[in-house]
Amino acid sequence: MFKQKKKAVVLLSGGIDSTTCMAVAASETDEIYALSFDYGQKHSAELEFARFNAENFGATVHRILKLDNIFFQNSALTNKDIAVPKYSPYSAGIPATYVPARNTVFLSYALSWAETVRAEAIYIGVNSIDYSGYPDCRPEFISAFEKMANLAVKEAVEGRISIKIKTPLISMTKAEIIRKGKELGIDYSKTISCYNPSEGRACGCCDSCIIRKKGFEKSGFADETIYV
Repeated sequence: MFKQKKKAVVLLSGGIDSTTCMAVAASETDEIYALSFDYGQKHSAELEFARFNAENFGATVHRILKLDNIFFQNSALTNKDIAVPKYSPYSAGIPATYVPARNTVFLSYALSWAETVRAEAIYIGVNSIDYSGYPDCRPEFISAFEKMANLAVKEAVEGRISIKIKTPLISMTKAEIIRKGKELGIDYSKTISCYNPSEGRACGCCDSCIIRKKGFEKSGFADETIYV
């Protein structure tokens, strides 16, 4: 009997969470369609790592989509006039590194591609435990987007597919994410989470670097990050 292949679109930034999410997706599905974005972020190191890991985990296709960065300003990740905060993880309020509606935009592109290739799952490596407090990483955001997705696309409305937004890391600590990734064979030296890297090396002092460092300390694994 013919068995239909399980397909998934995976949002892949090249960081620790999205790469672990990619590895989980690879273990659960037959075909991966990896999607990365050049949205005007100050550095391109993450996209190089995204290319490496998409190939390493056998993505059927990997696309890097270039977006006009005029839509993603007012963020320390895209605007050279806004400094990346240092030594301030878990600070009150939404930090300057928040990128306007980023995950909403990324998931919308992923949804369109999922309907095109008839993938019923979209994987995104959001986390709501060890993270910087972005509103588009919360479970209620993901739940709302999934509901909208199934109201928005023809294949779902006509009953041929049901889109699931998969968030395998959402309730995991950074240490748990690292342990899961090591089980799945990830080389974390081939990832970067840093908000302010230099020549592909992590700064070690931004929110993301501090959270990552603490994750490795608690994970029982040596920190494979390449720092400045």
